Amino acid sequence: MKNEYQKYIPEEAIPIVQYLIEQHHFVLKIVNQRQTKHGDFRKLPDGRFQITVNNNLNQYQFLLTLIHEIAHHVTYQKFGRVQPHGNQWKTIFQHLMLPFLQPEIYPNHILPLLANYLKKPRASTDADVRLSLAMKEYSKETGKNYIFEVPNGSLFLFKNLVYKRGNRRRTRIECLNAKNGRIYLFNQNVEVTLIDNE
Repeated sequence: MKNEYQKYIPEEAIPIVQYLIEQHHFVLKIVNQRQTKHGDFRKLPDGRFQITVNNNLNQYQFLLTLIHEIAHHVTYQKFGRVQPHGNQWKTIFQHLMLPFLQPEIYPNHILPLLANYLKKPRASTDADVRLSLAMKEYSKETGKNYIFEVPNGSLFLFKNLVYKRGNRRRTRIECLNAKNGRIYLFNQNVEVTLIDNE
């Protein structure tokens, strides 16, 4: 299990990641997809630290998520309990990501988007729509559409529920849940299954 992570990240990133793992002692677990998060960091009851990353991420998403979580670990080691995505974490995350900003690791068209995101990183990379879409190009599920591609008024499936696509707000899209009649706001880069509306 020791080096299982290596098949999930770009080959050129392995030595840097190996160095980070050796420097900062934690248990790395690769887990099945979770709908609400790509990864997490926690202190275990026995005092050890654990980082988990979803196994369904492509190599670029996986690497970014892993470094995001290592940044939480390093922040905790240096400062104790602080705001999870506050200034201390942002600075450490930026510092840890710098060695990976090279064309041997990330594709050229992703690098400027990643550099821009890292100027002021958010809690979720999916909050940066342009970066998220560029990263998802490498793992988009077949037969799925991004919600921004769904025509207004069309029906689609998301987590086995039927929704009707509505108006775009500033960064999100209003969608009507056909079952309960409530409006939900979707990130425009969510992947959904279009229902034939004929």
